[in-house]
Amino acid sequence: MYFFLLNLALLDLGAISTTVPKSMDNSLRDTRDISYAGCVLQVFFFIFLIAAEFSLLTTMSYDRYVAICRPLHYETLLGSRVCLHLAAAAWGCGFLYSLLHTTNIFSLPLCQGNSLEQLFCEVPQILKLSCSTSYLRELWLLVASVCLSFVCFVFIVVSYVQIFRAVLRIPSQQGRHKAFATCLPHLAVVSLCVSTGIFANLKPFSISSPSLDVVLSVLYSVVPPAVNPLIYSLRNQELKAALSKLITECFQKQ
Repeated sequence: MYFFLLNLALLDLGAISTTVPKSMDNSLRDTRDISYAGCVLQVFFFIFLIAAEFSLLTTMSYDRYVAICRPLHYETLLGSRVCLHLAAAAWGCGFLYSLLHTTNIFSLPLCQGNSLEQLFCEVPQILKLSCSTSYLRELWLLVASVCLSFVCFVFIVVSYVQIFRAVLRIPSQQGRHKAFATCLPHLAVVSLCVSTGIFANLKPFSISSPSLDVVLSVLYSVVPPAVNPLIYSLRNQELKAALSKLITECFQKQ
């Protein structure tokens, strides 16, 4: 579990660092400039980290299912080597997926100016600037990506349904509460990320507006990486004790 959490923390940190610092810098300097190379890198790393994170969350749901529903087979099904391979597969899939998307997107001719009504270089906003029919190729790639994401989401939901069925058999009310307190917020964050991400990428251009686009982008690109540490880390009593001790020491020094 902690091995997967380490990977998730690295992905969350990378996802936040890819978009938020540049957006804050532009806001403080009252500008919206970003270089072409910077936009390419931002698209590549954002897609890479988000895709890898979603793959890892799918893997983590299976890890929890095995740990709770089939604990006696855990070492056989998810030994240290298998976990390492699954994590490497999540990172590798994210890299290849991002490379395909980025190469496809920036091969399109942009003839509608170079102004994006967005906080960062987002794929749907870049497609708006293309007047070539070749953008349909990227659109179909987005549709395929959404379908794949939905399949992963269904896998996560099915895994948690099995987990909840096992948890409800736990005689201890405290044990049930602890399991639900961690699983339900995770499902809520994944649902928020999937629903807003699908809507942001597949909504018709006719109903698009700058304010709506910004809200959707924040919901699927900033909120999940920011909330995941609270869900996974602050449920741990040792981490909460260490954080409380750190805060107390800081106040004492002041």
